[in-house]
Amino acid sequence: MKLDPGRAALVVIDVQEAFRKVVPDFDRVALASATLIGGARATGIPVVVTEQYPTGLGETVPEVAEALPAGVHPLEKLCFAASEADGFDLGGRDQVLLCGVETHVCVNQTALDLLDRGVEVHVAGDAVGSRFEENRQVGLEKMERAGAVITSVETALFELLGRAGTDEFKVVQKLVLEYAPNP
Repeated sequence: MKLDPGRAALVVIDVQEAFRKVVPDFDRVALASATLIGGARATGIPVVVTEQYPTGLGETVPEVAEALPAGVHPLEKLCFAASEADGFDLGGRDQVLLCGVETHVCVNQTALDLLDRGVEVHVAGDAVGSRFEENRQVGLEKMERAGAVITSVETALFELLGRAGTDEFKVVQKLVLEYAPNP
């Protein structure tokens, strides 16, 4: 159940402006998501990003949008499961790492749908958020009971690396220290 850069894709779900006002720790979720995107770029894993009803909820926040690889644009959706959005494609990957909002709605339904499709799902617990902490916890617990692996930004990135002493490691190490500086 270790993340493998040859099998994994990162799915960034609905990190949009309207949620900034209502999701506690939204800035942490956005920073964590941007950190995961930077790590995905460093390790060569594809990134898929979605926006739920952007007309009403706004676009992907700048700190996340600016981290996206060239040519990656958000998929607009009305369905809650990102995996049901038009154009959603993991490029043949059979592992996903999920982050975004809201944990108990779109992240949860994406995880459940992908698990039903036989995809191995990892959820970065420190990179997801909900309007209420209770709902965040319910979402994480439900996904874990269904078979998802709950992980963290650092755990996921270092699993994808597999080793130190590489150029990719130096990039990820810098990202991690910016995300969670040493005290």
